[in-house]
Amino acid sequence: MNETARTHETETQRDTRRWWTLAVFAYVALEGAGLQMRGAVIPELRATFGAPDWQLGLVAPAGTLGYLLVVMVVGVVASRFDTRRLLLLGFVGTGVGIFFMGVAPSFLLFLSALVGRGLFTGVGRGTDRPLLSHLYPTQRGRLFSYYDMMWAVGATTGPALVAAAVWLGDWRLAYYTLGLAFVPLIGLVWFLPTPDIAGGDDTLDLAELRRIGRQPEVVATAVTLFLSAGIEGGLFTWLTTFAQGRVPGALATASLSIMLVAYIPGRFVSGRLSERFGYARLGLVQAGLLVPAFLYTFFLAEGLALLVGFFAIGLVLSGLYPTMLAYGTEAVPEHSAPVNAIAAVTSAAGIAAVPAVMGVLIGGEGILQTMRLLWAPIAVLLAVTLVTWLVIGRVAEP
Repeated sequence: MNETARTHETETQRDTRRWWTLAVFAYVALEGAGLQMRGAVIPELRATFGAPDWQLGLVAPAGTLGYLLVVMVVGVVASRFDTRRLLLLGFVGTGVGIFFMGVAPSFLLFLSALVGRGLFTGVGRGTDRPLLSHLYPTQRGRLFSYYDMMWAVGATTGPALVAAAVWLGDWRLAYYTLGLAFVPLIGLVWFLPTPDIAGGDDTLDLAELRRIGRQPEVVATAVTLFLSAGIEGGLFTWLTTFAQGRVPGALATASLSIMLVAYIPGRFVSGRLSERFGYARLGLVQAGLLVPAFLYTFFLAEGLALLVGFFAIGLVLSGLYPTMLAYGTEAVPEHSAPVNAIAAVTSAAGIAAVPAVMGVLIGGEGILQTMRLLWAPIAVLLAVTLVTWLVIGRVAEP
C-alpha cells in the first residue's frame, strides 16, 4: 500500500491494518517466549526423561533446522499463496507444536514436537514480517524494530514462565499455558479478512532471485546480519558463564536476562530514530556505539559494573537487525519475503558459527580472553556498516 493509497484508505481498512499488526506482534511475542523457554527447560528435561547431555544438546538445532528450511521455501513461494492462509497455518502449527511439547511422554517425542513447531514457525516468521513491510511501506524501519521489540518481550517472559511452572510443580504447565495462549490469536486471524496489500510481493522466478542476491544493499544486509547475529549468539551462549565468579551468583544467572531486557527499549528507540537518521546511517551509529560498550564491559568493568555493560551492549546491539533488514528491504520492496528469508538464514548461520568457535577457544584461552576476542567481528561489523553508508550509498532510505 503506497502513501497515496494510505491517505485514501477507509476507516475499515485502517482498522483491519491495525488488527493485523496486533496479530503479528502477538505471534512474534509468543514465538519468542517459546524459543527462550528451550534453554530454561533443559534441567527439567534431564530430570524428567533422564536424557544425557549429548541428547539435550539436540534441543537447539532440532527447532532451528526445520525453521530455516521452511523460511527459505516460504521466501521463494510466498507471492504465490494467500497471506492470510499462510499466517493461519503458521500460527496454528506453532501453537499446537508448543502444546504437544508439554504433552510429550518421552524425550524423543519432545524433540519431534519441537521439530514440528520449528517447521510451522518457518511459515509464520517467513510471512509475518513481509506483511508488515507491505502494510507500512514508508515506516519499515519503525515497524521492524517494534516487531523485534515484541520478540524481546516474549523472550524475556519465556524463562520466567518456565520458572513459575517449576515452582508450581510441573514444567509442562509452561508449555500448556503458552500453547493455549495461541487460541485467541488464531481466533482473531480466522475472522480477519485477507490483508489489503495491493502492490505486495511480485511473483518470483530464478532470474529475479539471482538479481536480488546480487543487489548491493541486500548483500550488505546479509553480511551485517551474519556478524551482528554472530555477536549476539556468542553473548547468548557464553555471557552467563563469563559472569559466574565476577558478580554474585543470583545476578550471574540473571546476566543474560539483563541484556535481553535492554532489547525492549533499544528496539523501541531504534524504531523511532530510523526514519529520522535513515537506515544506513543509523546502522553505522549502532555499530559505532557497540565499540565503547564492548570495551567498557570486557576490558574495564568489574563486579556489579559489569551489569551496566551487559545492559549497554543489549541496548545498542538490539537495533541492528531490524534497521539493516529494513535497509535491504527498501532496495527491493517488491520482494520483501525473499529478503526476509536471506536475513533469517544468514543470521542463523552467524548465531551457530560464532558460539561454536568461541567454545573451541575457551578451552585454550579461557572465558575472559575469548569474550574479548569478540572485538574481531565487532571491528568487521563497524567496517561493513561504514562501507554500506559511504560506498554502497543511501538510496534505500525512507
